[in-house]
Amino acid sequence: MADTKREIERKYESHDAALPDLTRVPGVASVRERGVTHLDATYHDTADQRLSAASITLRRRTGGSDAGWHLKFPVAPGVRDEIRAPLSDTLPDELAALVRSRVRDRELRPVVRLRSDRDVRHLLDDQGRLLAEVSVDTVHAERLTGAGGTARWTEIEVELADDGDPDVLDKVEKRLRKAGVRPSTSSSKLARALAETAPDAETAGGDGTPPATAPGAAPRHKHRPRPHGTPVTAGDHVLAYVRAQRDALVELDPAVRQDVPDAVHRMRVATRRLRSTFRSFRPVLDRAATDPVAADLKWLAAQLGADRDQEVLAERLTQALSRLPDDQITGPVADRLATWSEARHKGAHHQLVAVLDSRRHLTLLDTLDALLADPPLRKKAGAGPDKVLAKAVRKDFAKLAGLVEHALELAPGPERDTALHEARKKTKRTRYAAEAAAPALGEPAEKAVRDMKSLQSLLGDHQDSVMARRTLRELAAVAHAAGESDFTYGVLHAGEAHRARSDEEALPEAWSSISRTFPF
Repeated sequence: MADTKREIERKYESHDAALPDLTRVPGVASVRERGVTHLDATYHDTADQRLSAASITLRRRTGGSDAGWHLKFPVAPGVRDEIRAPLSDTLPDELAALVRSRVRDRELRPVVRLRSDRDVRHLLDDQGRLLAEVSVDTVHAERLTGAGGTARWTEIEVELADDGDPDVLDKVEKRLRKAGVRPSTSSSKLARALAETAPDAETAGGDGTPPATAPGAAPRHKHRPRPHGTPVTAGDHVLAYVRAQRDALVELDPAVRQDVPDAVHRMRVATRRLRSTFRSFRPVLDRAATDPVAADLKWLAAQLGADRDQEVLAERLTQALSRLPDDQITGPVADRLATWSEARHKGAHHQLVAVLDSRRHLTLLDTLDALLADPPLRKKAGAGPDKVLAKAVRKDFAKLAGLVEHALELAPGPERDTALHEARKKTKRTRYAAEAAAPALGEPAEKAVRDMKSLQSLLGDHQDSVMARRTLRELAAVAHAAGESDFTYGVLHAGEAHRARSDEEALPEAWSSISRTFPF
């Protein structure tokens, strides 16, 4: 079974094994020698180094107190989450799953072997508590692919103790710098090994396979996006937004598999942003290529929604129940709600992991890669963003206005509920179009985003109330059939109905304010 550890460390260049006197670091009372350990680690990656390109490391290591498989994901500079699994001859399935969004159908194979002699010291405070671990590593690197180059170096690594104060690292660094030690220019041992053992003939492309072309794509316009630097054209800005959402789908995959709070919601939002972008910016991206991708994104969003919608409802109903006075709670309402929530979540999460492993999902990621590598740009993609992007936001807002005004004309009831839900979805689309345009259009687009967030919040609360009332009716029926009181479910239902009426009463004024001042 794998476990996760937050690793906060800093690395330094070292030309010898000598360390300055670390007892002179403020707060360090003593330095305890822990001896030298021999570590032997084999790092795995694809032929085109998909993991290292994302600063992800996967290794099998023997020696030391934590021998086994280690998978590290970057969190921030100097901060990584390390997921460990017991030592075995083959890669554990649970770790293989966590890199599937990166690796897909590519083979993971040994790429580098690092053998290190690690001389460890513990920095302790005056109570004998561990503050940080300092090691001097003498490293021998051997590339296991291509020409098989080698390299040697010595480095100093300072790792913060679990739940330690990060200020300790600053104080140690100040002492090291004073002794002439400088931070490493490499982010990790693997990065340095790959750089220093690379044959001259090897290029950064890996296996040299040319990018695929998105299926169904129309002939490309001659304009090509700029691969680096600040976006300039309308096409540059739209593709930058698409790329950010593609990256989110890939990067959130491990968190969704590990059931990290809010990960499912964030992935679902990325799918919605992509679909909205393809629809809002059809003058920029050819729909012959994007429509099939949008269909797969809609499918993925529905799979994610099965878990997310239940999560939102469970939290909403639990909070509402906690606000009721004791004399309005009859029967095992809290227990029934918890049982309903847990059972639904377990089933939904199991199904969602299967979806992430499915061929359809992995093909979707490949297709997004291909679309970005050879984008289906139309003529207006080469134009300046001011007119093209602003026009798209205005067009979405005009459609939203029609939906909101139609909903306001309807009497309260199911038909209005449906109309307000459609307006909510269009609000999101307008918001996402403004988000994509914001880097180019500045404050007007940023104001549009704020307006749409405000409206989305109001309409979202109303829709959540509709779904909560439906769920409460179902739970009340189950409780009644079991011989339990359904009184509390009725109280909660009445509260949700009142909340929905308040939202509907607030909508005309909110919409009037937004429509009068909308910046486009």
